[in-house]
Amino acid sequence: MNTQAVTVHLPEGLYSQLKERAERWNRSIEAEMLDVLSSAIPAGDGLPARIEEELSGLDVADDETIRLAARSCLSSEAAGQLEELHRKRRQQGLTRGEAQTLAALVEQYERAMLVRAHAAALWKRRGHDPSELITAG
Repeated sequence: MNTQAVTVHLPEGLYSQLKERAERWNRSIEAEMLDVLSSAIPAGDGLPARIEEELSGLDVADDETIRLAARSCLSSEAAGQLEELHRKRRQQGLTRGEAQTLAALVEQYERAMLVRAHAAALWKRRGHDPSELITAG
């Protein structure tokens, strides 16, 4: 893997936070910065192929499938774990395993939101009332 050297001038507060996180996990500040950056910037330019396929599959799906996709969401267990890991990351930092779990949950959440948004757009394009998607039942 090729690397590039970059000089970054950080505000004191941000530097202190990175330093504390790095010390907590016995890592260098550079390693901590790379971890933070890699989790904040998506890899590649487009959507992963499996998500592209899922979205294009909705284009030809029947209305009931689209309605269900537009109303889908994370399980309450996954949503709770995601919230807890975000809270822990802000308050004390995460272990590498927790950070990996968080990244997987964020990916799952983002995928669900993309599917919901695409399905809702299709629902409206097909002439249905989008408010039907937010009613109970």
